[in-house]
Amino acid sequence: MATALGGRGALRLRLLLSALKSGTRVPLARPAAAFGTSVTSTKVAVNGVHLHYQRTGEGEHAVLLLPGMLGSGETDFGPQIKNLNKKLFTVVAWDPRGYGHSRPPDRDFPGDFFERDAKDAVDLMKTLKFKKISLLGWSDGGITALIAAAKYPSYIHKIVIWGANAYVTEEDEMIYQGIRDVSKWSEKAKKPLETLYGYDYFSKTCEKWVDGIKQFKHLPDGNICRHLLPLVQCPTLIVHGEKDPLVPRFHADFIHQHVRGSRLHLMPEGKHNLHLRFANEFNKLVEDFLQ
Repeated sequence: MATALGGRGALRLRLLLSALKSGTRVPLARPAAAFGTSVTSTKVAVNGVHLHYQRTGEGEHAVLLLPGMLGSGETDFGPQIKNLNKKLFTVVAWDPRGYGHSRPPDRDFPGDFFERDAKDAVDLMKTLKFKKISLLGWSDGGITALIAAAKYPSYIHKIVIWGANAYVTEEDEMIYQGIRDVSKWSEKAKKPLETLYGYDYFSKTCEKWVDGIKQFKHLPDGNICRHLLPLVQCPTLIVHGEKDPLVPRFHADFIHQHVRGSRLHLMPEGKHNLHLRFANEFNKLVEDFLQ
């Protein structure tokens, strides 16, 4: 497949493997007490499952953090939970069903798993009595945020997404195949997820995710949510790391072109985990946009 894609695709795969060797995830966030402010951690029944979430801050503006593949609030959003302005925002970081501490059930990937996550996310925040919310979605969480904004427009105030894609290409399929076998990941990249899940669940769920995301490649135009983009009405900020080895630039451009009035902000040195590597810059960008 690398030959079919030319040197560009092969180079992207090498960059991806390099990113895994250097570790693209941060270790588990420190305990709540170390944040210097109150962070609650609990579960609530939503749509037949018990969803886990962390909550901090006392602001009127409710913000939900949506993690990426295999992610959770504690593995994916430490700097945001700790440092987003707690007087302006009430920050909620959730674990989607089958991820993090929202187990059981085990994670599965039916054809509508992104729509299911979007409904779960919105219903979670309604269960917590928030009247309107903004969304920060990373990677898969960005896809979920786009779908939620399109399907529940009266409930979503603003969204910020990064590392997301609205469709799957042959190049993407090769990238996904490159991360399928977690035994090839570096210890630094594997450790936080092994700690959270245990190796067997981590490994099997990663394989299931690859199969789940690749199913969109067989739909017309590789569609995940491209048909929903024109329905997104809320202010939308798209952030893209120009050195992201997992999500090519053309995905950010496509979303920008099809979400009316959206803004695209490029981070020249950013990779897939730009909100962790450049947390201060990212948090300021988000706070300015959400106000």
